[in-house]
Amino acid sequence: MSAVDELFARTRAEDRAALVGYLPAGFPDKKTSIAAIEAMVEGGVDLVEVGLPYSDPVMDGPTIQAAADTALAAGTKVGDVFDVVAVSAATGAPTVVMTYWNPVERLGVATFAERLAAAGGSGLITPDLTPDEAGEWTAAAREHGLDQIFLVAPSSTDERLAMTAEAASGFVYATAVMGVTGQRQQTSSLAPTLVQRLRGVTDKPVGVGLGVSNGEQAHEVAAFADAVIVGSALVRCLLDAPTPSAGVDAVRELARELRAGVERS
Repeated sequence: MSAVDELFARTRAEDRAALVGYLPAGFPDKKTSIAAIEAMVEGGVDLVEVGLPYSDPVMDGPTIQAAADTALAAGTKVGDVFDVVAVSAATGAPTVVMTYWNPVERLGVATFAERLAAAGGSGLITPDLTPDEAGEWTAAAREHGLDQIFLVAPSSTDERLAMTAEAASGFVYATAVMGVTGQRQQTSSLAPTLVQRLRGVTDKPVGVGLGVSNGEQAHEVAAFADAVIVGSALVRCLLDAPTPSAGVDAVRELARELRAGVERS
């Protein structure tokens, strides 16, 4: 049983959704990104997604794109991502990396898996890699005990949902809205239907992402999903802050609000 499996066993026993928080490594700089992730966990995030900054983040909205640009301009490399993962995992929160596939291939699939596992990482979220194209990654992930977290969308066919859920481990990442990532005023009406469709083909945990920005929305999603995934709203805390330390404090406070939302009966 992986660390992610253990987390979901615990949150299901506690009759609540897990809170998943995303922040990019190296944003706005390496030191602050580490402090922000630690603050996120202090605030109540159960599982950390460490973003690997990428130069062409086609599936990300303007908030995460801006953060990635800043991290890259600060000189963030793949090795820095593993350093951030190590600190995050040391908090006790299972930690996964979210990355486009190109950086993994450039480093080498086997090497990436080995270094991720050595850093204490629990798995990889691959938004642009589908299970039917993931043979090399599947082999490397299994060798190093890493979870393979694949995405599904409202447009996915029932056949694609079943195939993706079968291949996934840890949890299935359900993108609740069509389009790029970002905060929204309301949660997607497509999300409950997508989760219900997944329930028909798998008993694996389902995490819902894209759009949650406050405790009320987290509470809404927690009513039907196994995990509430928050990214852009946490990144925005750092983007909008007058100082890095103020941004870290804002991340902690938002995490507390979100955690209260997922725990509210």
